[in-house]
Amino acid sequence: MSAELRELALVIGREAVALARQMRDGGIAVADTKSSAVDVVTAADRASEELIRARILAVRPDDAIMGEEGEDHPGTSGVRWIVDPIDGTVNYLYGLPDWAVSIAAEIDGEIVAGVVVNGSSGVEYAAARGAGATRDGRPIGVRPTPPLAERLVLTGFGYRSDVRTHQATCVAALLPHVRDIRRMGSCALDLCHVADGSGDAYVEEGPSPWDYAAGGLVLTEAGGRFALLAGRLREVSPEAATNALVVGTPADGWDTFVNALRTAGFLA
Repeated sequence: MSAELRELALVIGREAVALARQMRDGGIAVADTKSSAVDVVTAADRASEELIRARILAVRPDDAIMGEEGEDHPGTSGVRWIVDPIDGTVNYLYGLPDWAVSIAAEIDGEIVAGVVVNGSSGVEYAAARGAGATRDGRPIGVRPTPPLAERLVLTGFGYRSDVRTHQATCVAALLPHVRDIRRMGSCALDLCHVADGSGDAYVEEGPSPWDYAAGGLVLTEAGGRFALLAGRLREVSPEAATNALVVGTPADGWDTFVNALRTAGFLA
């Protein structure tokens, strides 16, 4: 069943990317804001999510849906879809390349299928539980983990100033101990970059399930390890989840990276 859900997500993801591209060609503007004045929503975010919801329910009307821009849709089938209609909205707004449509399917709390389609390049990452991960249909795997000092670490930042201050402090403490740090603007794609070997690790405290659900599965099916750990975000944002620190690495590099995060102050 996971493979069937993956294939449905791929078809729908391609259509949602095509819609977002078309809307961008016609000109885009900020439609609303969320957590802060710089946390933006475009009309394309909403249109993409509406399309995804409609396509899922047309085929699987009893499924539940959690989306970033709309209210949760209840279901009775035991399958829940977790949808980010445009992950990397600010990149999309500015015409930068790292934005994606991310669609995952969950059964009984476990992600079983995930698709991340890069809206700029069209590159498609896909995974089904137990069936491996692919990039444009070809199997992918994480790269062998180098020493900590030679690891390229991917990260991101939230949109509230107090959250950013906390995140930046931790990242600054980690930076001297790794090769370098990249902030490209899409959690979903960052996890996929670790999955295909174009990054050595990912860490960010505060992303939502729709940001990491699909990419997390792609990474684990590519031979990586992914988890939500207890960080320190609640010290500045009491409403944050206890386990809000999103971490992903190749499996053989997990322990040394988590130790480095502890030293840098990421972990509670």
